[in-house]
Amino acid sequence: MHGPALSGWLLVALCAASGAYCLLRMRAGGAAERGAAGSEAVMGFGMAAMALPAAVLTPPEWSWVLYAGVFGLAALHGLVAAVRHGGHHLHHLVGSLAMVYMALAMAAAPAGAGGHAGHGGAAGASGGIPVLTGVLLAYYGVYVLRSGARLVPVAAATGAARIRTGTTGTAAGELTLVCRLSMGLAMLAMLLAL
Repeated sequence: MHGPALSGWLLVALCAASGAYCLLRMRAGGAAERGAAGSEAVMGFGMAAMALPAAVLTPPEWSWVLYAGVFGLAALHGLVAAVRHGGHHLHHLVGSLAMVYMALAMAAAPAGAGGHAGHGGAAGASGGIPVLTGVLLAYYGVYVLRSGARLVPVAAATGAARIRTGTTGTAAGELTLVCRLSMGLAMLAMLLAL
């Protein structure tokens, strides 16, 4: 990002914590839930790696191609899962394709124009295709608002507060939604810095 390295470190911590929680989620649930948690863990750790401040690690130029390849494979996995199961797997597909897009944009960026999705370079330096970046920003903006709204307590018929999560309503289900919301916010930040 254009600001101090602190914002980059906060993004790294947020994404790494989300990835670690997703790894823990892989221990429970059915095969589909474990697969979704695994996809989200890959996304979280990949985003954390892309957000590392350039002052700490300036990645070699070939690393962006490696990121694009890894997330290209994740996109293929997401496509197969979306065709078989639909639902949240479509979001995984969009997320993987967004990561491929950001990696390719960073690979194509001039040496002084950024080098890291988490910290764009000179003011006005931009990577990627503005229309595609705008579409992804709109998608993630809606996703974040929708996910955040699902965490807002609503009055139940009895007057008691409950959380509308779309999951089991358990603390683990709520934490999963918070994890997804955090990664959506991180994706917004990375796209804005592109």
